[in-house]
Amino acid sequence: MADPIRAVQAELDDLTEELFEFLRIPSVSARSEYAVETRAAAIWVRDHLKTAGLKASLVETDGHPVVLGEWRGAGPDAPTVLIYGHYDVQPAEPLELWTSPPFEPEIRDQRIYARGAADDKGQLYLHLKALEILLRTKGTLPVNVVVVAEGEEEIGSAHLLPFLERNRERLACDAIVISDSQMFSPETPSLLFSLRGLSYLEILVRGARSDLHSGAYGGAVPNPATVLARLLASLHDDRGRVAIEGFYDQVVEWDAATREGIRALPFDEEGYREEVGAAELSGEEGYSTLERLWIRPTCEINGLLSGYTEEGAKTVLPARAMAKVSFRLVPDQDPEEVAHLLRRHLQRLAPTSVVVDVHELHRGLPWRGAPEGPFFEAARSALARTFGSEPVLTGEGGSIPIVSDFERVLKAPAILLGFALPGANMHAPDEWFPLPHLELGIATLIRFYEELARTGD
Repeated sequence: MADPIRAVQAELDDLTEELFEFLRIPSVSARSEYAVETRAAAIWVRDHLKTAGLKASLVETDGHPVVLGEWRGAGPDAPTVLIYGHYDVQPAEPLELWTSPPFEPEIRDQRIYARGAADDKGQLYLHLKALEILLRTKGTLPVNVVVVAEGEEEIGSAHLLPFLERNRERLACDAIVISDSQMFSPETPSLLFSLRGLSYLEILVRGARSDLHSGAYGGAVPNPATVLARLLASLHDDRGRVAIEGFYDQVVEWDAATREGIRALPFDEEGYREEVGAAELSGEEGYSTLERLWIRPTCEINGLLSGYTEEGAKTVLPARAMAKVSFRLVPDQDPEEVAHLLRRHLQRLAPTSVVVDVHELHRGLPWRGAPEGPFFEAARSALARTFGSEPVLTGEGGSIPIVSDFERVLKAPAILLGFALPGANMHAPDEWFPLPHLELGIATLIRFYEELARTGD
């Protein structure tokens, strides 16, 4: 019987080229002009699940289809693992900032550069190939497997929750495994214990019917840009805390052991500062950088638009001003409640000379995991065996909103083990995935199933 780990090593060139084939599909879910290509990526995943030996199909939704794969060969008494990933990607713009075309994968300095290389096509691919190689070399798995791959994660997963609720019996499982995150460092694998949630809103301030001459009307007519600037400045106090009344009321304070564990990690703050190119780091007083990123909520201004912004001068008094604002949330904050608190805050401070509207664009619940149980231990052991060091527990500053919904609907714990690295430029130009982790990631997942087989002995 063939050794699956050796099979990965022997097939590495073919695996790389096959991943490149997947990455070349511009499955940008946010853009209607890529609808055909996004569906093509779903078909690609379905066909490769079939090749691996799973029963697979496309489940249509009102948006992009969900790919559903199933292998039930372990029998009705065996546990079931559900693997979740997404085949859609973020828009690639600004294209001029890419060193190589975003949908023409290229290897430079032991990195695979392409849109989706890290988020999430590259990591979803690791699961597809681990299943295929195991079933080809061993003929079986110690557990039943369900694969759910969606095409709308980058636009809020609007149709995934209804899919989960309609199919909760078919998707019943004992653990949910997700690879859509990163390791702590190249030398230190990790398992996630938390994800921040999200409340993303647009603030629109309206004044006069149209833009006006700033000389003829300035000083007599309210300026929405000035009003918006004052409102945005009111969102934080001098200590870096969010200054919206009630914002911290539902925040669960983490225990001292967790905070000490975070502070004990070998995090290079100066290296982090240099990597992002900032003059200095900042944030909420009383917390370290990693605590600010993982276990504290934030408010950030993501975009501003008002008046004349092109080259040269135009003395205009703008009729409208707009800002996009996001809140990263921690347990037990609720995105709907945070949106309500923002509206109340702005209504209290805004002058009656303008109209202020707040539109909710995107939301997601925070997640706090329980790092325990046989599936978690199998993942921990597999990472340690492959990377040669014990994985650490880390948080993630970003959001995977569907994780909480998976746990709530399916009543199973989520295990998040990612293989990307810090600085992978997810959502940005020159996104990359470490080439060695193509082999190491598949090997880890194969060993994950081997550990589960030992658990069942």
